[in-house]
This record gives sequence, structure tokens and C-alpha cells, in this order.
Amino acid sequence: MSRPQRVIHVGIGVFGRRWCGEFLKSNVDDGTIEVAAIVDIDPAALERGRAALGLPAERCYTDAKEAFARTPADFCTIAVQPVHHEAIVDLAIAHGLDILCEKPIADTMEATNRIARKVAAAGRRMAVTMSHRFDQDKTTLRRVVRSGVLGRINAIGMRFHGDMRQHMAWSSRFRHEMADPLLIEGSIHHLDIVADLAGSRCRTLYATTWRPDWAEYRGDTDGIVTLHFDNGVRAVYEGSVSHPVGLNTFYKEYIRVDGERGSAILAHRDVEVFVRQDFWRQQHREGQGQKIAPLAQPKWINHWLIEQFARWRDGGPPMETRVEENVQASALVFAAIESSRSGAPVDVQRLVAGG
Repeated sequence: MSRPQRVIHVGIGVFGRRWCGEFLKSNVDDGTIEVAAIVDIDPAALERGRAALGLPAERCYTDAKEAFARTPADFCTIAVQPVHHEAIVDLAIAHGLDILCEKPIADTMEATNRIARKVAAAGRRMAVTMSHRFDQDKTTLRRVVRSGVLGRINAIGMRFHGDMRQHMAWSSRFRHEMADPLLIEGSIHHLDIVADLAGSRCRTLYATTWRPDWAEYRGDTDGIVTLHFDNGVRAVYEGSVSHPVGLNTFYKEYIRVDGERGSAILAHRDVEVFVRQDFWRQQHREGQGQKIAPLAQPKWINHWLIEQFARWRDGGPPMETRVEENVQASALVFAAIESSRSGAPVDVQRLVAGG
């Protein structure tokens, strides 16, 4: 890249701290970006971000409008609550900036589609940080699936079981007070991973969600989602943030991909493959498959996605998580919410089309 790209970062809450202390910092250190300004309405959070990035006080703002008006930049990064994403996107568009945003695109499907249309009309680039799909273990599994060793994919199963049932156990209060914490804050990643492994757009989805009485949340913490993709792949997802123990929590999920010629299993970050042999009624046990060495590269999750975004802006390949594609991930979540409330399957592409 010709020079470090100038970034305005908005949001230094719980996860925003990682943006400042880890994700942005690693890309500053290697010359990919320069942080031109940071924004948060909380002065204490702003000071934490300033200290982590070593910025002077005059580049730290509590007012986003002032920050965008006074700071020349190339793009902005957004790590505020989803309900506030659209307002920051509007500011970025008004000032001619591209946008890299935390998931999901917005807090409703209507706002999701509206943002995608605004970005397209303005001719800007926007992508979403689907960090879990771009972690080392999921990328290794994806490489196995894409290699063809499993043959045609038939079915996918994914399991996420986290022990976060107590109040504030999931980092932020808003998750305990929202209507659909599992789906919006957790399953947005997991359903996106399932769709990526399926290699197709989801046609129909059916979901049931609930909240056990021991979960200290207002909304549903547990769910089961079944998905049917255009290429015929079926999938089942089980999720819980009120599990008795963290069997498969964030970054340690269980995924099984079954194909015509074999199965691949990801469990606690290890990938193994079972390939069909021409024997009658084969029997195997998990843990006894062919172990797959994890892929190696310098950056993963948001560290890597920030670099991908900068390279896209510099003429490189478009990001897989660009907003016009990532509406599919949001549609999976909002279809699951609709299905869990109606008790009926949902046409996912109807939501993408705005129906």
C-alpha cells in the first residue's frame, strides 16, 4: 500500500477497547493504517482509547459530528451498539468516507437494507467485521471444505454452548436487556459461518428460541435453527448462552460438515477429517480422524479484516463481507427472530428483497 490509511474510530466500549488496544494497534504498528481520531460519548472510555493508541488529546472527541467535520480521513471503523450504526454511516457518507463496521449492519432488517442502499447510492465501500468466520480454526475448516475432499456437501451441524447466564456475564448490560441476545449478538456469527460453509444462499429457515428461567436476561438466550440452502445443503444450529457449562463457547465452537465422500469436524479449534473407504458399514469415533494442521499467517479475526479492508480500498479484491453481501448474514438473524415469533418457516430472500 502506498501510505497508511487514515481512520476515524467510533466506539470504545467493552469490545471497543479491543479495537483500540489490539485490532487498530496491530495495523498501526505495521503501517497499514494511522488512527486520525477516536470518538466515544464517555470521557473515561475515550481516555482508555487515547492511552492505548498513544494519541494526543486534540484527536479525541465525545461528539462524532465534530470528529468527522474536523478530521481528514479515508475511512471510519464503527464499534458502537447496532441501533447507532446508521447514524455513523450517515456521517461517513456525508464526509466521503468508506466504512468498516462491527456486526450486525443494523438492529433491524429495514435499517440493514436502508444502509446497504445508501452506501451503494453514495458509491462508497462498506464491509462488516464477521470476525469469527475469519479466525484461524474456521478458515482452516473452510479450506478443507473448499478443497473438495469431502465431495458434495450434504449437511452441516454447529453447536455453541456458553455459560453466561448470570447478569453481566456477557460483558455488557445491553445484551441482558435486549429482546434477542443470542441471535443478534451471537448467532449473527454462527449462522454466517454455516452459510459460508454451505457455499450458497439460504432459501428457508425455521427457528425456535426460548429463555430458561435461570437465565438472567430479558430476551431469549437459547435457540435451535434449521436452514435449507439453494444448493440443497441442510443445516442445524444449536445455540445457548445459559448452558450449565461452557462446552463450546465463543472461539471454541463445534462444527461438523458432512459430504458425499467424508466428514470434517471442528471442535475446540482442532480440525479432523474422516474420508469414506470402500468398506462395509464403517465405524469411527471423533478424535480418531486425520488431524489437519492449522493454517498459519500473521493476522486473524479483526486484525486481518482491517488489513483486507485497507487493501480493498487500495485496489485489491473486494471483501467477502462487503455490505451488499453481508445483508445475507443479517437476513438469517432477522428471519430466525421472525420464525421464532410466528412459529413458521421464513423465506430468507424475501427479507433481503425488503418484503
